[in-house]
Amino acid sequence: MKSDLNHDFTEGSISKKMMLYSWPIFFGNLLQTSYQFIDSLWVGNLLGANALGAITISATVIFTILSFIIGINGATLTVLSQYKGAKDEKGLKKSLNTFVFVLGCMTLAVGILGFFLSERILTLMGTPADILPMAKAYLQINFIGIIFLFGYNFIGTVLRALGDSKTPIRFVFIAVLLNAVLDPIFISVFNLGIEGAAIATVLSQGTAFVYGILYSIIKIKVPFTVPKLPEKRYFMTLLKLGLPSGLSMMAISAGIMAIMTVVTTYGEEVVAGFGAAQRIDGIIMLPALTLGSAVTSMAGQNIGAKQWERVSEIAKNAMLLIMVVSLTISTAVFFSAEHLIRLFISNEETVAFGTLYLKVIAFFYPFLGINFVLNGIVRASGAMFQVLVLNIISFWVLRYPLTYICANWFGEIGIAIGMGLSFVVSSAVATAYYFFGNWRKIEVIKEEKKQEGE
Repeated sequence: MKSDLNHDFTEGSISKKMMLYSWPIFFGNLLQTSYQFIDSLWVGNLLGANALGAITISATVIFTILSFIIGINGATLTVLSQYKGAKDEKGLKKSLNTFVFVLGCMTLAVGILGFFLSERILTLMGTPADILPMAKAYLQINFIGIIFLFGYNFIGTVLRALGDSKTPIRFVFIAVLLNAVLDPIFISVFNLGIEGAAIATVLSQGTAFVYGILYSIIKIKVPFTVPKLPEKRYFMTLLKLGLPSGLSMMAISAGIMAIMTVVTTYGEEVVAGFGAAQRIDGIIMLPALTLGSAVTSMAGQNIGAKQWERVSEIAKNAMLLIMVVSLTISTAVFFSAEHLIRLFISNEETVAFGTLYLKVIAFFYPFLGINFVLNGIVRASGAMFQVLVLNIISFWVLRYPLTYICANWFGEIGIAIGMGLSFVVSSAVATAYYFFGNWRKIEVIKEEKKQEGE
């Protein structure tokens, strides 16, 4: 591997390296968000509110169905970053093969099952009848190409674990650029409607996936090999860390799907307004997503190198940064909420709900940032079960019940109130576990060495 492309976080200025490493992740996340943003712009403006509602519900389903695999992929960042910090090239290569083999098989299985169960899932979610046919068509096409969606994101995760946060931007940029060009062509020129939007998405992601594989192997020299059955000790580590990590993501995504069942009870206008607002508050979340990913890599390398003082400094720097940036973005979104919603849709009822939702939720997002940063540090240690418990508390003990209760008390705007309140309480829980939990005692690499000696 080209060493100049990979950051060593076990020495040097933490704040400087955090900024240098984080900005490409932020830009990559911004591109990823703009992918959905552009998709929604074209669909909302060319096909109307119902079509926008259809892709909003479908995107929730895709994330939910794929969430277990995404969660296991999250364990990739922990394991590989610790091997990187420990300078164990053999363990790095064998663990990488294990993740490729297991995750590849699971993604294919999810794609097949998701395709055939699409209509049943959408019906169970309470999808309005006017939206159901479009949502089903969009969802099935996306399931056909789901290996591409997961594939180029997995390659990016591997590179970030090795300290390279810049190269993954190339893959996302290709997908975004192609989707922006192909969307209007397939929707209007070829007159394929919402199916055209889905085809454009799959083709864009497929191109990014192929480019990502070729570039990472030929240029970056990532030690990818032809997937083969993994050795028991590496598979067991994946299972021990990946299973709770996967379940953690399922807890999150199932919670999001549950919240969507609350949203759908208010009809097509609210579903469309919620969909437009979700695209905007996705931008507000970018700093939190960025630092959550960055601190996992940075803390993981230092945990692998047994440098705990630097782990604490990483947490302090990240918390300060997330509060400053989140408040700045939240303020900007609050004052421009209506203009942002009107980018997607012109229906007055939809605009009214989307605008009010954004104004209520905007200033709660710094609390969500605390969750991402502290859980990112904890995850770097290998405390996947503990993060699972924290996410169950966040979504199922707090977010869904509070959203449901507040929606019943205050009507449709209670959706935003309930979600915002849950951010505040769950951030307090995450903070308490960071300071008083036992996550520092977990030793991932030591456990692997014991298994290797068996």
